[in-house]
Amino acid sequence: MSEALTTRILAMAKEAGFDAAGFAPASLPESVREKLLRFLKLGRHGAMGWMETRAEQRAHPQSLWRDAESVIMLGMNYGPDKDPLDALGARSNGVISVYAQNRDYHDVVKKRLKRIAREIVEETGAEVKVFVDTAPVMEKPLAAQAGIGWQGKHTNLVSRDFGSWLFLGAIFTTLDLAPNNPESDHCGSCNNCLDICPTNAFPAPYQLDAQRCISYLTIEHPGPIPREFRKPMGNRIYGCDDCLAVCPWNKFAGRAKQAAFHARKDLQSPTLEDLAGLDDSAFRALFSGSPVKRTGRDRFVRNVLIAVGNSSDKSLIETALKLISDESALVRGAAVWALSQLAPEKFDALRDSSLAQETDETVRAEWLAG
Repeated sequence: MSEALTTRILAMAKEAGFDAAGFAPASLPESVREKLLRFLKLGRHGAMGWMETRAEQRAHPQSLWRDAESVIMLGMNYGPDKDPLDALGARSNGVISVYAQNRDYHDVVKKRLKRIAREIVEETGAEVKVFVDTAPVMEKPLAAQAGIGWQGKHTNLVSRDFGSWLFLGAIFTTLDLAPNNPESDHCGSCNNCLDICPTNAFPAPYQLDAQRCISYLTIEHPGPIPREFRKPMGNRIYGCDDCLAVCPWNKFAGRAKQAAFHARKDLQSPTLEDLAGLDDSAFRALFSGSPVKRTGRDRFVRNVLIAVGNSSDKSLIETALKLISDESALVRGAAVWALSQLAPEKFDALRDSSLAQETDETVRAEWLAG
């Protein structure tokens, strides 16, 4: 295809609000498939069974759509206006990952991808399909192939222009577009992202064990948070930005220009007391249009209670006490742990009175573990 067409598509991307764009073949190196299968064989995907059931489609883009010839990869900057690690010091408040402090990026990015896709169809007659993190597409390796960035030692995409702060989207097309040169690795000897991880989720550079990752634990993990990870979670209640925030390449990343990604003030440093008091309807109202909503109230309040237990804030004892009788066993169990941390002097008496009424074995185990 002509250079004029690729130039035109890049102009479409800019007009739609994307900050980075590139072109790649609708294929990935065999090494990507081998890395994915090793990750799955080691069980590092945890409860994310969908990764295993559609592994071959993830590894081979044309397995998802056999007529695809090229992939247009697009990136949208969501860089924060301040260091997200600063919020970790306010222990009576919760920390929500930067990407989730406003509208669900799936909706925002997909709408803009569809705009570009329509224009491509109108101007070329080619077929297109758009994807935003909800189909078996390996966006990060494809973005690296398209020259947008490289997968850093934390396994996330790193851009020389935007650091670790890019939302990714993909447009598959029947157009045969000239590919960009893949971006080379510029991590060098830096291990900042590996060293800062609170739960040691990186077995080695460029490898992630999702089962140890706070983002996985607070979002994907369905049951009680394993005890070894509760203290390291601190007040992170949805996701974790530590490995992203310390990347030296962030120094070139400006604040996100898109208003949709400017943080909502009420989600920048919400109080644990307020969040723990959310019932299902209040949770849905607060997080309407937010990716947090998909986690569900019970799992979210579980996370909040872990943060309550880590807060050292005695004023939150009453908050935890109210939730030891919650309808959700997941919430009750987390409330028990929070009380064991905040009110150890009262715990034995509370245990004696509560065990007789508790029927859920996971909650009983929390009382007995103390």
